[in-house]
Amino acid sequence: MADGRDTGDTRLAVIAGLVMIAIYAAQFVAARFSLREHLTATDMASLRFAGAGAVFLPIVWRRGLATMKALGWRRGLTLAALAGLPYPLIINWGLTHAPAAHAAALCPASIVFFSFLLSLFRESASRRRIIGVVTIIAGLLLFIAPARTGASDVLFGDLLFIGSGAMFSTYAVLVQRWRVDPVTATASVVLLSCLPLPLLYVFAPSGLHAAAGAEIASQIVIQGLLAGAAAMFLYTYIVDRLGSQAASLFLPGVPVATVMVGMVVLGETPLAIQCVAIAIMAAGMGYSAMGRRSTRESLAVSTSAGS
Repeated sequence: MADGRDTGDTRLAVIAGLVMIAIYAAQFVAARFSLREHLTATDMASLRFAGAGAVFLPIVWRRGLATMKALGWRRGLTLAALAGLPYPLIINWGLTHAPAAHAAALCPASIVFFSFLLSLFRESASRRRIIGVVTIIAGLLLFIAPARTGASDVLFGDLLFIGSGAMFSTYAVLVQRWRVDPVTATASVVLLSCLPLPLLYVFAPSGLHAAAGAEIASQIVIQGLLAGAAAMFLYTYIVDRLGSQAASLFLPGVPVATVMVGMVVLGETPLAIQCVAIAIMAAGMGYSAMGRRSTRESLAVSTSAGS
């Protein structure tokens, strides 16, 4: 019975990971479009949490504030600082300096890398996992190599993307360590991030007045309802079921999906070297996943033998 439940949880986590990849791909493409047209990085972050707040406020109201109070202000603010308002602000700021393909590649790559580093404080890494992570990072670096121009603006944007990955991987580790359920973690981050929004509206530069209503509404849905609420919940759910390091292995699929969506929506076709990089990333993910499965099967055999 336990094995069946474990298999079911793993299957649901994999489905959640695939949906999350699709959402993040749409987010990067949509963000690139609007940041290139009318909206600012602050606008995008504000719309993200305004939309996400509209989703989670009724949930918190129905469930009550007991779970958020149990989490505590210190932990809630820490999670919000890592995955809340500063997180999309940094990514959107980076998108004003570097292409969307850099964000779609470097954000997941840095999350994989920092999740791997942080996991070493709790457990030793298998040789298979090390090879898999190195392969993933190599593929991601190869993916962005053709787009490099050497401009200082692009480098600055790349550093912002890498910093955002360090923030989000730390968030995932803390959620797992503090045993915070996905709804509580996501709701706390979203609602605490909504508190500064009036100040941003008053003092930060904005292009909302120049954007069409349809563009604003679509960004509320994509950045807020999907990326800000659904995708964040899904990632937290995966962390809860599989752990932060295994959850990070879904993220290299984001640049793959972003390229596919970009081809359809933006008319961007990847280079041959980027197709090779996609294959390398897929191989690294599969190799790491097999390592995790083998470890779990070995533990199951040991447990059965011991009983």
